[in-house]
Amino acid sequence: MKGHIVFILYCFFIGANHVTCSEHEILEYLNRTEPANRQLCEFKLRHPKPVGILTTSSGKLVELRETTTLNSDSFSNEYFIDFLTHNDAERIPERVVHASGTGAHGYFEVTHDVSKYTKAEVFNGVGKKTRIFGRFSNAAQNLGGSDLVREQKGLAVKFYTREGNLDLLCINLPVFFYRDPIEFGHFVHSSKRNPRTQLFDPSLRWDYVTKRPDNVHGQLWVQSDFGLPNGYRKMNQFPIHTYEINNKHGDKYYVRFNFISNQGIEFLSDEAAAAIGSRDPDYFKRDLYNAIENGNYPSWNLEMDLITLEEIKKLDYDPFDLTRLWKKGTYKAIPIGRIVFNQNPDNQFRDNELSAFNPGNLVPGIPGPMDNVFRGRRSSYRDTQTHRLGINHNRIEINKPLYWKVYNRDGYAPVRENMRDAPNYYPNSFNGPVPYVDPSRPNSRFVIYEPNAVDLEPASEFYNDFLTEDQRQRLVNTTVRSLMPVPPDLQKRVIRLYTLTDVDLGTRVAEGLKKALRMPPPPPPPVLRLTQHYKKDKSRPHHH
Repeated sequence: MKGHIVFILYCFFIGANHVTCSEHEILEYLNRTEPANRQLCEFKLRHPKPVGILTTSSGKLVELRETTTLNSDSFSNEYFIDFLTHNDAERIPERVVHASGTGAHGYFEVTHDVSKYTKAEVFNGVGKKTRIFGRFSNAAQNLGGSDLVREQKGLAVKFYTREGNLDLLCINLPVFFYRDPIEFGHFVHSSKRNPRTQLFDPSLRWDYVTKRPDNVHGQLWVQSDFGLPNGYRKMNQFPIHTYEINNKHGDKYYVRFNFISNQGIEFLSDEAAAAIGSRDPDYFKRDLYNAIENGNYPSWNLEMDLITLEEIKKLDYDPFDLTRLWKKGTYKAIPIGRIVFNQNPDNQFRDNELSAFNPGNLVPGIPGPMDNVFRGRRSSYRDTQTHRLGINHNRIEINKPLYWKVYNRDGYAPVRENMRDAPNYYPNSFNGPVPYVDPSRPNSRFVIYEPNAVDLEPASEFYNDFLTEDQRQRLVNTTVRSLMPVPPDLQKRVIRLYTLTDVDLGTRVAEGLKKALRMPPPPPPPVLRLTQHYKKDKSRPHHH
C-alpha cells in the first residue's frame, strides 16, 4: 500500500509540473495583467527550458532524489544542509531609517552648460550621459512597511562619475526638521514605534515637536498635502543642504539642488490612501515598477538655486538653515540636466538592499555643504553602512566606483583584488597610488555660526503664502486627526505652538479638535464569525 501511495504522489508531482496552456491563453493573460504580476510568466517565456542544473553553493550538482528528505538520512544530504543553513543567515540588518524602499537603474543627461559655476565632470558637456542608480523609500517604515503612510519620502541617487561616486540624498520636502545633528537619534526615535506597544504613536512625535519647535516647519509640510504624494513618480525631491560648488578658476557659488518631476505633482487624501493601502500596501513600489516595465520611464529635471558669496553677505536670512526655504528674489534658478530611470533591477536585494549611500560621497567641483547637520551625516552614514554591509561596502558591485586605488586592505568580503601586491602604506617609495593636485580647489572656507533661537517665520509663510485655502483646511483636518489620541496637556502644547506660529492656524486646530472630541468613536469593524456548523466536533473519535 505504501508503494502505491508513493507512486501516486510521484505521478501527481510530474503531472502538476507539466500542465500547459495554449498560446491564446498565454497572450490573453499577458495582455490583461500588469508587469509586476506577470514577471515570473515572462521569465519562463524568455527561458523555455530550465536555466541550468541545480547545484549547492559550492557547485556540487544536485541529484533529483536529494530535493526531498522524506524517508532518507537528511543530515547526509548536502543540498538540504546547504540550503537550510544559508536560509538561517540570509537576512542583514535593515536600515535605521528609509528601510522600506525600492530601486531603479537609469542615467543622468546634461542639458545645459553650467561650466561657469562648477567644474564637476558629471555636470559638464551638454548631451553627456552618466549611469545612475536611485533608491526610493519611506522614512520611518520598517522593511516591508506600507507605502501609504503620511511621512517623508526619499530618493537617493548615486552618479557613477569618472571622478568618483556622487551621492545626492533627497526627501520630497524642501525643508528639513532640525539644525543640530545631535537631534538625529531623538528625531528618529520619536518617529518610529513605541518601544512598549511596538506601535507608531503620535504622542511621541507631537511631544518631540513641541520640545524642539524648529521641527514645526517640516511638520507642517508633512501634515499638508505634500506629506502623502500619489506614488514615487509624482513628487519632487530635494537634497536639503546648501552646497558649495566651484568652477575651474576656483570661483565659489552656493546652491540648493532640486529634482523636479516631469510626471507632475499629485497627492492622495488620507481616505484614498487608506482605501488603497488596504488592498495594496506596496502601491508606490508597484506603480514605479510597472511604469518602467511599460516604457513610461519616469524622469526629473535637475536644477540648482544659486547665490554668490557677495549676495550671501547681503541676505537678511540664513541660507544654510535647513529648516527654511530661500526667499524669493534672492537667488536664480539654473537648469543642469535630467535623470531618467529606465530599468528595474533583476534582483532587488542585490541592488536595492546592498546599495550604500553617503552624502559625503562628493566629487571635485562640489566641495559640499558646510552646515553641522551635514558634518554629522557624512560620518553617521558611513558608520551605518559599515554596520549593515561591512567595511568593504563600497566594493559591493552596486556601490563600486568606476575607478578606485586605495590603501585600505582586508576586512570582510568582498575585497575583490584587494589591491593585489601594491604597497599598503603611504607615503612609499615603490610607486603605490599617489594623490593629485587640484589648483582650482578653493583654499579658504568661511565658518557658519548658527543661532540657538527658533524662527517660526518660515513656518508661518508656508501656511499663509504657500498653501491655498483648501490646502490649509486639509492641513488642519490632518493635524486634528493625529492629535485626537494624544494626552490633553500635549494637545494644548501643540495648539499653543501653532498659535505662536500663526493665530489662524492655532485657532482652527483648537476648534477642529474640540469638535472632533465630541464625536462618538468609530464603531468596531464588521467581522465574519465562524458558525457552529464548522466548529471541531470534539466527540468524534480520532484515528491514528
